[in-house]
Amino acid sequence: MFERILSIYDAGGVVELKESMVRNEDIINMPIVLEQENRTILAEVKSMNQNTAEIKFLGEIIAGKFVSGVLRKPSMSASIRSLSMEELYLIVGEDRSGFLTMGESPFYNGNKVYAPLNDLFSKHLSIFGNSGSGKSCGIARFLQNVFINPAFIPYKANFLLFDSSGEYYSAFENITEINPNYHYRFITTGALYNRRGETLNLPCFLLDAYELSLLLDVHTHTAISIIEKTLKLVNIFASTGGISNRYKNHLIASAIVNILYSNQPSASKRDEIFSILNTCTTKEFSRETVIKGVGYTRKLQECFLIDNNGQFAERVLLTEYVSSFIDTEVEKEEVGKNNYYTLDDLEKALNFTLISEGFLKNENVYADSITLKVKLHELVTGENAKFFTPQSYVTKEQYLSGLVVKNNQKYQIVNFNLEDIEDKLASAIVKILSKKIFEFSKKLERGSFPFNLMIEEAHRYVKKDQDEDLLGYNIFERIAKEGRKYGVILSLISQRPVDISETVISQCSNFIIFKMSHPRDIDYITKMIPNITEDIVEKQKGLQVGTCLAFGSAFKVPLVIRVELPNPMPSSTNANVVEKWTVN
Repeated sequence: MFERILSIYDAGGVVELKESMVRNEDIINMPIVLEQENRTILAEVKSMNQNTAEIKFLGEIIAGKFVSGVLRKPSMSASIRSLSMEELYLIVGEDRSGFLTMGESPFYNGNKVYAPLNDLFSKHLSIFGNSGSGKSCGIARFLQNVFINPAFIPYKANFLLFDSSGEYYSAFENITEINPNYHYRFITTGALYNRRGETLNLPCFLLDAYELSLLLDVHTHTAISIIEKTLKLVNIFASTGGISNRYKNHLIASAIVNILYSNQPSASKRDEIFSILNTCTTKEFSRETVIKGVGYTRKLQECFLIDNNGQFAERVLLTEYVSSFIDTEVEKEEVGKNNYYTLDDLEKALNFTLISEGFLKNENVYADSITLKVKLHELVTGENAKFFTPQSYVTKEQYLSGLVVKNNQKYQIVNFNLEDIEDKLASAIVKILSKKIFEFSKKLERGSFPFNLMIEEAHRYVKKDQDEDLLGYNIFERIAKEGRKYGVILSLISQRPVDISETVISQCSNFIIFKMSHPRDIDYITKMIPNITEDIVEKQKGLQVGTCLAFGSAFKVPLVIRVELPNPMPSSTNANVVEKWTVN
């Protein structure tokens, strides 16, 4: 096939072709071997020009293993031959336990490509491609292949797949037919899919200040501070018992005293105090509570009648009664930690916080206070409230472990379908669940309970936003940098990588790229991916539908792979307009 080496440069060289080879149009991307003494160098044909071919060095075969890169170039006298089958397996992998079937390689004699599961799914992965390039089918096929190998039983796998259209339901709903120990769970926000799966439920009492700020789309530090105060109060007001009641009375009494000694007119003081009593009440503090004076009694609301001097007629009785409940010692007690509460309880606590802390009278924070109040009220009274309405109390650990194990049934794939909700809410849910999984995993023995977070439409969620400035960090950037050692792995799936956080992409070790055409996206991944080369970019431009370019730590060399169609298929195909437009 090849006569001899004509020239050698840094990354490759030029070889002379035999006359019969010149007429062969099927040698582009052909792998060849250069041998000299005890060195075996793998190269690939890049281009042809009359009777010569340009080759690119890929790596060396050393002691029966392929090593990427060539430190010392071959000499002009090196012999040239075709790749043997034994050498081929070093490149494309073998069908054995612990390896995943990726598809067939058109440039390696149509042989199947196998990637080590440890390298592919224990490191962050990016899957990019245009709409219609075969991306969804490829993802479905890869996941199906994880489970169809009878020699490998991934019973403890935890794939959490976030998508916005429910297209993967048909691909995985019958996974139990492969093995009765395999199960697929479908959790949805879409009304269309309620009959197939379960409605998403993320208990509001499990949300911390960071997560509640995401949920309410907070944009200022003031609002976050209000949320932190609210969360402390809601736990206290939602708790029961003697010490809890003392604490509630102390908080209400303190708030009332602050208002009584303010410079407001009596009518304004009364209105504020009544707002507190309407929001949070106890047996000792309600508008109907009876207060005993000397020889007479008054209802608490009657103590706020205003006399001719503009003062409260029963201000002495009122002050003595309210002050008797101020108990600073109770603030040292651990009250109301990890309690069950509802969105209604949260709204009451927020209203109490805004009034008692004087936020509604502070011109500097008034706008933030009102905005926060309106957003929470919209959530409480809106359609989305059902996604955060708890059925019963669970701990964070019970909730997270319950996602993958329920009623003694292990779910290997948990599909969150975020349909019928706006992008901001969907983004908040993905971030909150990812954060909780990351924190849960950090408490376990390192890597003992791996989670693979597969995020469709990643450009909608995994992006540079205000989280780091307002909340201290971006959860996906933190997972990208730290998650691998705790077994929390990201798989980003997107048609617009240019909108994804640079930090997250830079931490990915493997890339599977289907056809991409937008120049901004191509330019972005060229700059952001550390091991991408000009040759890889050029190969990507010629991909057909259903073929991908795979490279990274799970692949010996960049490989073009033709992915087998999934069985069953996901619901990701185009509409058949001819059929739908035709009158039957």
